[in-house]
Amino acid sequence: MRIDEILRNKRTLSFEVFPPRKQEGAKEALYATVQKLAELSPDFISVTYGAGGGDGRDNADIAAHIQACGVTALAHITGGPSSPDDVRRVAETFLARGVENVLALRGDRPPEAEEYCKYYQHATDLMQALRPYGFTMGAACYPEGHAECDSLYEDLEAMKKKEACGARFFITQLFYDNSYYYRLVNEARKAGIEAPILPGIMPLVNVKNLKHIKAMCGSAIPLDFRNSVERFAAHPAVLEELGLNYASYQILDLIAKGAPGVHLYVMNSARIAALIVERLRAVRHEFFGA
Repeated sequence: MRIDEILRNKRTLSFEVFPPRKQEGAKEALYATVQKLAELSPDFISVTYGAGGGDGRDNADIAAHIQACGVTALAHITGGPSSPDDVRRVAETFLARGVENVLALRGDRPPEAEEYCKYYQHATDLMQALRPYGFTMGAACYPEGHAECDSLYEDLEAMKKKEACGARFFITQLFYDNSYYYRLVNEARKAGIEAPILPGIMPLVNVKNLKHIKAMCGSAIPLDFRNSVERFAAHPAVLEELGLNYASYQILDLIAKGAPGVHLYVMNSARIAALIVERLRAVRHEFFGA
């Protein structure tokens, strides 16, 4: 099913997984994780793109497995490392596997990659190349502003261009201060951006998550929460409980204030996803719809 159609009819709950490293049994382990995630009845599951570009076979295989589990798949395509031939092969592979939803991204530019973005300088360039294939396209956005933009308002101009190029929904970078999300939505609507903006939440449940956040996006972590995380960093069970409770609070607040859904970055952990869903059981029944 096309994700823009789902969003027209209900508030969504979705998860994100990423292709495993080339280790024996890793793909089978991910397939088992996808099956467990599917049992939580998400509205869709997204799968990120391989860091090296390529032909998209792994992503297409994973997306096809997601759909075989009875869940709509959202397959990422990253333009930065890709050539036009790569994009053509990926698009054709996705269509052949029945994938109809894609998240079109430029991708983070590695400092040492001189050829990165050789063909697709911006996500909008990639989106233009994908339009003939008929995908329902989503795009990324950044509650705290993109690292390469001088201000949120410069980033909003990029969002407007993405919507004009076919973005039917947006998914945010992860954040821990909901006020950034509310500011983004308010300013986006003032700027004339109409597409749903799904908040991206990653439960901070271990020290590895904290390091990943710093390296990936540097999202601001509210001082009280950060103090608690650092205080209990050497106590894994306590830190996990703290992170699950904080993520649940974020989601409750977002839903109470009208977010069109929630996208959970679960770092390939079906267990963490299940613990969050369990905490939100009553809320999901009341506010997420059938």
